[in-house]
Amino acid sequence: MDKLRGTGVALVTPFTSASGHAVDYAALRRLLDFVLDGGVEYLVINGTTAESPTITPAEKAEILRVVKEHVAGRVPLVYGIGGNDTVGTEATIRNTDLSGITAILSASPYYNKPSQRGIIAHYERLADASPVPIILYNVPGRTASNLTAATTLHLAQHPNVIGIKEASGNLEQCQQIAAAKPADFLLISGDDMMTTSLVSFGAVGVISVLANAFPRPFSNMVRHALDGKFQEASKLLFKFVDLNPLMYEESNPVGVKAALQALGVCSGEVRLPLVAASDDLKHKLHACHV
Repeated sequence: MDKLRGTGVALVTPFTSASGHAVDYAALRRLLDFVLDGGVEYLVINGTTAESPTITPAEKAEILRVVKEHVAGRVPLVYGIGGNDTVGTEATIRNTDLSGITAILSASPYYNKPSQRGIIAHYERLADASPVPIILYNVPGRTASNLTAATTLHLAQHPNVIGIKEASGNLEQCQQIAAAKPADFLLISGDDMMTTSLVSFGAVGVISVLANAFPRPFSNMVRHALDGKFQEASKLLFKFVDLNPLMYEESNPVGVKAALQALGVCSGEVRLPLVAASDDLKHKLHACHV
């Protein structure tokens, strides 16, 4: 799984500005060229940054087809399949064409707030069913439950669970995972601004929101960190200190889509219940030279 070392970009889904906000496949191709030209190492399709809860199954299938066709094997692809119905999520895995997909990224069940035993049982069921490896995704701010270090390390023993995207923001928990994980288990940062810190004690990179709009400086930052050049990495990291909070001020991916619109890559449109960036947020982004 060395192919998942470095920067993975959690791709947004571009929409048209017309009523209904259809998927803009021409803009999706522009985005793919933009991030690949920017040097990211792999792509994550249909993650939560892609607004996956509001994308129809038919749209998801077409997005996957377009990405596979346009990328044509240039970089690895990770596909997001998660949910809070274990049986339904297992069925989605079985019914999705995962040819050409390196791994599935699967967020911990949201809203149900399962126990750690329930989380383990959920992921073991998915890992047993999946024809490709599973990457756990711990994001308590979205799911209302946390994968503890002990749970992650237990699941790391499953032969089809290859890593975790850790977005808990809990540095000590990440250190506990790094200290005891199997050597080939991937610790991946799920928090852009914590990436260099996590790399310093064993993370292999990041699945990033910022890399949608800033692929070159962000992927360079991660490569510096992986090469042990933390002073150089920090110089690039500090350029995002004021910008990063704006990505989430009106919920993700509102901020990064507004940044992409300012860069001419795609529209800033999102689907309800999200709404496009306010003028106030756009002014703040402009002040950050986006």
